[in-house]
Amino acid sequence: MDNDPKHASKVVAKWLKDNKVKVLEWPSQSPDLNPIKHLWAELKKHARARRPTNLTQLHQLCQEEWAKIHPAYCGKLVEGYPKCLT
Repeated sequence: MDNDPKHASKVVAKWLKDNKVKVLEWPSQSPDLNPIKHLWAELKKHARARRPTNLTQLHQLCQEEWAKIHPAYCGKLVEGYPKCLT
């Protein structure tokens, strides 16, 4: 619930209330705390650098670049959460 309009619609608000879901207060424009978004950004950066010219190349190079992402990088994204939260 990052104050994205689709999360704040009346339908969503009603569903949350009806299902007794507690929602944390969240400031708008807050830092993104989703590690997968940072991972996708990293993949995108590497894909752009290779300048694919068609979808086949894009697909192939994304698979190659994904395979190069070290699990330790993913771990660092998650380990950084406590700092972001404070």
